[in-house]
Amino acid sequence: YTAVDQAESDEAAAFALNAVAAGELAAAAARAGIPIIHISTDYVFDGTKPEPYSETDPVAPLGVYGRSKLAGEEAVAAANPLHVILRTAWVYSPVGKNFVKTMLRVGAAREELGVVHDQRGNPTSAADIAAGILTIAGQILSGSSPVKPGIYHMTASGEASWAEFAEHVFGCSADAGGPVARVKRITSAEYPTPVMRPANSRLECSRLAGAYGVVLPDWRSSAQTCVEQLVKTGDWNA
Repeated sequence: YTAVDQAESDEAAAFALNAVAAGELAAAAARAGIPIIHISTDYVFDGTKPEPYSETDPVAPLGVYGRSKLAGEEAVAAANPLHVILRTAWVYSPVGKNFVKTMLRVGAAREELGVVHDQRGNPTSAADIAAGILTIAGQILSGSSPVKPGIYHMTASGEASWAEFAEHVFGCSADAGGPVARVKRITSAEYPTPVMRPANSRLECSRLAGAYGVVLPDWRSSAQTCVEQLVKTGDWNA
């Protein structure tokens, strides 16, 4: 359940999927002696820390979605001792609903877009996340690395504001012959949402690199690959 704003009025469903179901899946895996890799989010933090968040920083989710994901982390850890919990952030992909596709779709219809510039994070490709998960799972299954239970942060290298992310998307799109729009940098106050977003969603990922040798690529190159694919297929409008 990833509808951050909708979760505020659909708390039962958010917790059922993100916490209860996650715990049940972890318990089923534990009964079979199978490790579990669980995906969580930067939304477990309130975003007030000036530096990137480490795994040991105190959690303080701002809304129902963040609380449901935190409850999921706790349920998974309690149900299965062989757990690897991966927190990621600002995920995009050529499929599904996400920031990159929204920018291209809206940019095709408008000359200028207002995009928040006072929230920072690590834009992360779903494909890179999947590759990282496969690397971890492969090490565990092959026996080359035992399960190292705990929470790990896994985001792309580099950081940006949403506005900087949008500017890069349109730059890549222009090079590929796709939609282009001007980006007007605005504040979060100028773009109110039902749930406050963390001002700082940056995650520090050195623990994952040390445990499993996984370091995701710089976000700019992965975003360029995503934009080029979307422009080529036209799926940004889907």
